[in-house]
Amino acid sequence: MGITRTDLFTERQNEIASLMKVFAHPARIAIIDHLLQSNACINSDLVKELGMAQASISQHLKELKNAEIIQGTVEGTSMNYCINPTKWKVISEMLSTFFDKYNHNNCC
Repeated sequence: MGITRTDLFTERQNEIASLMKVFAHPARIAIIDHLLQSNACINSDLVKELGMAQASISQHLKELKNAEIIQGTVEGTSMNYCINPTKWKVISEMLSTFFDKYNHNNCC
């Protein structure tokens, strides 16, 4: 597969595409879903909750944290994770704007 010519697309288009890559794994969706349902900071009990290996969860948490979708704090020997409310609002607004462009009245 060739290299994507990101220069051909707008900054917003590239930003949405990069964001969708982060959301493109079911494990990350499961982690986000768990964080949203718990509506609180959670610690490393994701292994029990999701039934995945610690190494896999750690890698997905890293991807989510690098994208600033989640944030974490150290408490003793464990990490607590939660949704980053600022980034979540930006994502929500970005995707709402994108999806709201659809006008079903002009459908072929």
